Amino acid sequence: MGSGSGDGSTFYRIIMSTGIIPVSRPLFALVDVNNFYVSCERAFNPNLINRPVVVLSNNDGCAVARSNEVKALGVKMGTPWFQLKDLAKQHGIVALSSNYTLYGDMSNRVMSILRDFSPHVEVYSIDECFLGLQGLQSLWPIPTGIGHKIRHRIRQWTTLPVCVGIGATKTLAKLANHIAKKQPAFHGVCDFSTMSYEQYEALLSTIDAGEVWGVGRQLNLHLNAAGIKTVQALRDTPPAWLRANFGVVIERLGYELRGISCLALEEVLAPKKQIISSRSFGQLIDHLTELSESVASHTSSAAEKLRRQNSVCNAIQVFIRTNPFREQEKQYSNCMTVPLPNASSDTRLLVRAALFGLKRIYRPGYAYKKAGVILTGIDSAAVHQESLFTLHGADDRSARLMKVLDQLNQRYGRETVSVFSVGSNKSWSMQRESMSPCYTTKWQDVPIAYAH
Repeated sequence: MGSGSGDGSTFYRIIMSTGIIPVSRPLFALVDVNNFYVSCERAFNPNLINRPVVVLSNNDGCAVARSNEVKALGVKMGTPWFQLKDLAKQHGIVALSSNYTLYGDMSNRVMSILRDFSPHVEVYSIDECFLGLQGLQSLWPIPTGIGHKIRHRIRQWTTLPVCVGIGATKTLAKLANHIAKKQPAFHGVCDFSTMSYEQYEALLSTIDAGEVWGVGRQLNLHLNAAGIKTVQALRDTPPAWLRANFGVVIERLGYELRGISCLALEEVLAPKKQIISSRSFGQLIDHLTELSESVASHTSSAAEKLRRQNSVCNAIQVFIRTNPFREQEKQYSNCMTVPLPNASSDTRLLVRAALFGLKRIYRPGYAYKKAGVILTGIDSAAVHQESLFTLHGADDRSARLMKVLDQLNQRYGRETVSVFSVGSNKSWSMQRESMSPCYTTKWQDVPIAYAH
């Protein structure tokens, strides 16, 4: 297919031989917290350091986070916990339930620190963030310096370990981050922009194409079948060939690997067009009352997310289902979409609509495993339309009431104030038998330090 290295390779050759980054060219850093869930747990429980630790998914089902010690034992992501119990006894693996409140708060702290380094920030996930470094040359003439400073400050202020990857595009920054994690010689910071051309080419020639951001398992198999097995080979494949065989998305990826930025920072998250709130129950339930409590709770959570992005929805879908893996039991699943009289984000209106739908799809005599809601037809709350009819949950009084409700729940804890009475039993709640305290968000869970 020929090398077709073109402008991208030439651009990188110039940068790496001179160490000068053109002011007009973008430069990105990707900061990623290592083993995020496990690291959050270790931040408040030092006894977990250097011990094999897994964090489990909802209802303590599967391993969704693994310490390096657990990875070294060959445990794969998503392995069911019941399959690990013998291995856990043998090697002393500590299993913890997911503490999403703790992880979310620690994530916010990390992102707050990163905003001190650059005005251009894209929070990519709970543990990853892109920074735009263009225009910061006077503060950080060598980008590697900002990478090490970021690592030091986050470690000092939160105890969380991070790695930093720096490159001319988001794809290259992501790849550099992968190298920073896997190769200790980089001390947690891999900076493509100041790396020698020879070292850069040597790295790309040894890394599997499947490690590139956006190359999934199936695509990697097709690339390998075409003789494209390394990152270097993928970069040097002509973009026209990539587009003809894999589409425009992979063509852009090829350009990104050449140092030509096609993916801009998304500094402002686009509002979601659909909001889903659902969760499997800690135990099977069969009563409408318990299902109603669960659906009302999910609806309240979804409505809060809706208001947070300053949106309203036009309909709500409610769904329930039994456990398809319990084949010996009767199976049933159903859903119903309930249109609203007018677009709204008022929890009261949404809960009424969701319970209306639930009552019509509920069937007695079944053991239900999961229920949830989906908000659809989402629009901006700033778009007002004149109406000849009375608006339900969309007037100024509703907006003020929901604002107070959100403020109270944010200050005193979720569901401190709710529009639906929930029993104390909550048999539909998640099973989380080994959850750590909410160290940073509940006064009663704040660690106590004793001075001698």
